[in-house]
Amino acid sequence: MLTLASKLKRDDGLKGSRTAATGSDSTRRVSVRDKLLVKEVAELEANLPCTCKVHFPDPNKLHCFQLTVTPDEGYYQGGKFQFETEVPDAYNMVPPKVKCLTKIWHPNITETGEICLSLLREHSIDGTGWAPTRTLKDVVWGLNSLFTDLLNFDDPLNIEAAEHHLRDKEDFRNKVDDYIKRYAR
Repeated sequence: MLTLASKLKRDDGLKGSRTAATGSDSTRRVSVRDKLLVKEVAELEANLPCTCKVHFPDPNKLHCFQLTVTPDEGYYQGGKFQFETEVPDAYNMVPPKVKCLTKIWHPNITETGEICLSLLREHSIDGTGWAPTRTLKDVVWGLNSLFTDLLNFDDPLNIEAAEHHLRDKEDFRNKVDDYIKRYAR
């Protein structure tokens, strides 16, 4: 995990020992995004909700990671939901791109993985969208909250799921349970 952090420290040490700029300087430069991510990943890992786990397939690429949310209450209790997060080069001016990899019956997540979470929006009418002051910790806590207090039937992305809940809460719960058994174990 700290491979990139070690690289950043080593590169900072090399800067002081270099006497002249060379063509290889450009290959040694570390992006602002990567410098931010080293700090943010450490903060995230120290403040991860107990229902979440983060996995970095390549510890040298902190901008690509997977999140597993295992809700311990509500409709989605007992499910294991996978999210893929990619942090773009323009981070933190733009939000990370997040997709749900687990098929789910949810008013704020489509069956194809699109997510309706205001802080993931680059521009938001209500002012709760992405801002450069937000961090990966905010994203992970927001995704975790989609299964509890941010579960929103009034402003759905998956309109069919929201209408299903309004029409028949018990049948909605049964369909959620069926999706969990089939896709989220």
